[in-house]
Amino acid sequence: MGKGLDVVTLAEKFATFSEHWQPRIVGQVNDLHIKIAKIEGEFVWHSHADTDEFFLVHKGSFVMEYRDRKVALKAGDIHVVPKGVEHRPVAAEECEIVMIEPAGTLNTGDAGGERTVAEPEWV
Repeated sequence: MGKGLDVVTLAEKFATFSEHWQPRIVGQVNDLHIKIAKIEGEFVWHSHADTDEFFLVHKGSFVMEYRDRKVALKAGDIHVVPKGVEHRPVAAEECEIVMIEPAGTLNTGDAGGERTVAEPEWV
């Protein structure tokens, strides 16, 4: 896997796994990884000091929580979390998301912990 001229069909890629909060890489644009993940429940509060984080909801819905507000997102919506801003995604039911961020960006940002995926696999 890696950069290439192949078509990436998101539904097919999401069908290859069932784990929540375990991002997979489906593509690369320059130094940016395009990742997908299934989410459900609450993630950890975290931030990314050096990078913004792009989210696209492929299927379902979730809420991006900030310390001072909540942003509700549904299928087809995009949202950008600015660098350095503490946030936590929360999904009442399973949701499929696409993220774009610099290669090597940890899913748990500055929080670390058991949910950290240091080297997401390519699917």
